[in-house]
Amino acid sequence: MKQRVSVLGTDLSLSVEERDIPSPGPGEVLVQVKSVGVCGSDIHYFEHGRIADFVVETPLVLGHEASGVVAAVGEGVDDLDVGTTVAMEPGVPCGSCHECKLGRYNLCPEVAFFATPPIDGAFCEYVVLPRGFVHPVPSHVSFDAAALVEPLSVGVWACQKSNVSLGTRVLITGCGPIGAVCALVAQARGAQVVAVTDVNAERRARVEELGFATLDPTAGELPEADVLLECSGAAPAIDQGIRALAPAGTAVLIGMAPTDTVQIPVGAIQGKELWLTGTFRYANTYPTAIDLIASGKVDLDAIVSASYGLDEVEQALTHGRSHPADMKVMVRPQSR
Repeated sequence: MKQRVSVLGTDLSLSVEERDIPSPGPGEVLVQVKSVGVCGSDIHYFEHGRIADFVVETPLVLGHEASGVVAAVGEGVDDLDVGTTVAMEPGVPCGSCHECKLGRYNLCPEVAFFATPPIDGAFCEYVVLPRGFVHPVPSHVSFDAAALVEPLSVGVWACQKSNVSLGTRVLITGCGPIGAVCALVAQARGAQVVAVTDVNAERRARVEELGFATLDPTAGELPEADVLLECSGAAPAIDQGIRALAPAGTAVLIGMAPTDTVQIPVGAIQGKELWLTGTFRYANTYPTAIDLIASGKVDLDAIVSASYGLDEVEQALTHGRSHPADMKVMVRPQSR
């Protein structure tokens, strides 16, 4: 049996190929892919062929924010029925290293992560994953929302690390998709989102449509907050956001900065005894994220802007050039 697969070549061209449908081995699940979110990393590989030390040296399948339905199960998988809607967790760790044994599997040095060279992703019709990384989702949840459990997990992880809870004043810098999901998670945890900032007025307008107050960070000082969730990666936003924290506040760096080093306000960190930490993906967050969307506390369909078929992956990856304020673009491999 064959499937259709969108492949990024080493010359950074895209084509649709036919490949064999994989068979699930013991403990594995074959998933028919229904929806895949386009991430900034997919766009970066398409445009530049590399991210840091990860280089497209062989043909690569992009896409790591994915959902689908169970098509078949391997030996030993007896708790998942064919036809079940699932969200796919795209990073499979080794399970035996020091970090994995401590539960920090997101920091596993041997993790195999979808769409990170040389690991193929989910811009295809079928994928195989170990059972532990295939998460059932209630049938009333859309495939788009189930796919976006992946970026939602980034927000869940950041809010967990900063102990965001009832009454916490949260400042978010960056009105992109990650800033939006961080705001949604913080709100669902009972926090007060004091502002989401961005220099782009169109992006601010999209976040305002979700019900959040926004600010242009160049217009003046930011409101005081207990937690900063920095989602832009921009050096001015990092500096300004940290300075806006109340004493004993926490800054979580989520957005990727364009360089390895940025200046930080050490005086503010020391003088107010601030906590500063980073995040790298997430660990053990999928059940919580699925509960948030299944209960209706977070509406991920509200951030979907457009969708494309498997033959239109290039259009999906370039959508942002003409629609820079759009939140999430989806690829639906079963659409023709």
